[in-house]
Amino acid sequence: MRAPLALALVATFALPGVARAQVDGVTTAHREAVLDGRAFGDAGAYESLAGTIRFAFDPQARGNRAVVDLALAPRAADGRVHADADFLALQPADPAKRSGTLLLEVSNRGGKAMLSRFCRARGSARPSQAADFGDALLLRAGHTLLWVGWQGDLPGRGDLLRMRLPAAIGAERPIEGLMRANWLVEQKSATLPLGHRDHQVPPPLEDDDPRHALTVRDGPDAERTTVTRESWRFVDDGRAIALDGGFAPSRLYELVWAARDPLVVGLGLCALRDAAAFAKQSKDAPFPCKRVIALGISQSGRLLRHALWQDLHTALDGTLAFDGVLAIAAGAGRGSFNHRFAQPSRDGHRLHSFEYPTDLFPFTTRAQADPISGARDGLVEGRTQRMPRLFLVDGGYEYWGRAAALTHTSIDGEHDVAPLDGERIYAIASAMHFDGALPRAPRGDDPRLLRGHPLDTVVVQRALLEALVAWVERGVEPPPSRYPTLARGELVFRDALAFPEVPGVTPPRTPHAAVRLDFGPRWAKGVSDFEPPKRGAAFPALVPQVDEFGNERGGIRGVELVVPLATYTPWFPHALLAGEPEPFFGGFLPLPRDDAERERTHDPRPSITSLHRGRDEYLARVRSAAEQLVAERFLLEEDVDPLVAHCDEIWRWTTTR
Repeated sequence: MRAPLALALVATFALPGVARAQVDGVTTAHREAVLDGRAFGDAGAYESLAGTIRFAFDPQARGNRAVVDLALAPRAADGRVHADADFLALQPADPAKRSGTLLLEVSNRGGKAMLSRFCRARGSARPSQAADFGDALLLRAGHTLLWVGWQGDLPGRGDLLRMRLPAAIGAERPIEGLMRANWLVEQKSATLPLGHRDHQVPPPLEDDDPRHALTVRDGPDAERTTVTRESWRFVDDGRAIALDGGFAPSRLYELVWAARDPLVVGLGLCALRDAAAFAKQSKDAPFPCKRVIALGISQSGRLLRHALWQDLHTALDGTLAFDGVLAIAAGAGRGSFNHRFAQPSRDGHRLHSFEYPTDLFPFTTRAQADPISGARDGLVEGRTQRMPRLFLVDGGYEYWGRAAALTHTSIDGEHDVAPLDGERIYAIASAMHFDGALPRAPRGDDPRLLRGHPLDTVVVQRALLEALVAWVERGVEPPPSRYPTLARGELVFRDALAFPEVPGVTPPRTPHAAVRLDFGPRWAKGVSDFEPPKRGAAFPALVPQVDEFGNERGGIRGVELVVPLATYTPWFPHALLAGEPEPFFGGFLPLPRDDAERERTHDPRPSITSLHRGRDEYLARVRSAAEQLVAERFLLEEDVDPLVAHCDEIWRWTTTR
């Protein structure tokens, strides 16, 4: 972000008077005007601040007791554990034009998605060009935007926001334990990396340690076979393994290795909490605010659910660090965010990162009893006296790939469970894990499912964020929760799914199910003794029911579903393992163009010509459906015209030979 007013300005200050927030000081290495001082509506010009936040965590503080191994981390002379994290902030240059609301994005693996998600901007790790700010929706509102690093095991790229975490040390000997990695090999490979997505992991101990073990199996539910130790070895300074003859496609390999010196990963949650409290409480904060809304998408949405569960959304003085929470695409998950030898990037799916602590009881905010284990728990109820305004937003994919139905059903899958008074649950029907786009080539006559689809979920998420801001700032009640329910017949088991029998297209047999996992007797203290864990019974896996087009019936239905030209599936069959859904992707299946094509392809779905009398009528119906969403506050007025134009593109694509 170029600016004549400040280049590489370094401002450092200590904060002895704000020990409550555990922020020990801030170094601002860069303070620059955004886009050379360009005005963003009534909020005027923005400035960018980047640098480092220093933390000093008190192991004795009650609010820190949930952090695994904090008591074993090295302490400075002040008796506290020190760490620091990168930050980036954007705020109106004129303090009088700031809204008072700070939007804190919990970075997904060190990235920055807030601008691309809510401002329709080009994704950028270092926003500096006009395209990096899109339509500047959040900036026009005068909000302060803040990113703070929380993850300490990120890849070595310099554009990621990271936190430099201490390692836990033993009183008499180093702390050792077991780590695990697994891979579904899609093509023959000579080596496999130990770290997930290039993340860093503690290297293995001595090569002959008997705890090192490699197994192979034919799928996630198959029996493991041990690979002889003489046939595989650690390579690349312990960052990967190699196998004689290579790793075979379509097979699932799993490595357990012994390591030492685990990072105190749970301090990442404290850093986010304390940065938010610091911004609200300290007059010296370089990004001051009156209230904080924490945003998280996918991995970072699961982290926010985890923070709620461990009461790490509450500042040390008992006030709320986060006044609002928006967790997107988190499903029923939490994650590896606060245990010994945790790997926060591991997400747990049917086809990779198997059997990690991502989908563990409890799932609902309300407390429930697990009829098998006898445990009673909830994410919020019974754990904390203070709850932020909470939005949980999922798509159809999270029901198939992240067990999202468990966030609002009973443990046995028999009854609906209503959200708490301060909570809203929204499901975007048929949505993938992320926004997609139209295929590049015009459609042909092949009716098979295309990978990815163009359902626009960003327009809904923009409106929901604005509703959450209004709720937090002014107490304006948001739209009622909208998600598929058992009572309305909108949630079913896979066998009851009424998907149309389109030749060549079959929904996956096995949606992701959360499974009871036993990590050993010390798991309640954050220490895993069983790697891999022992598997118990699975929780029910319910998915949304569909209409005659194959589109999901419940939840927030976008105009693409209300005025259909295609089937939008939140799943896509995996190429290697038949019957399994591919992680993250959905599918796009255009309707037959006319009745002749419908008969020729034996497609049971209605044709486009039987539904719409032409492009003009279709677009008029799209606009009417969009205006209804505006009235329901699931769409912003300014997004109507762009959404109609988007649907016009879909019309041209689906009706072109």
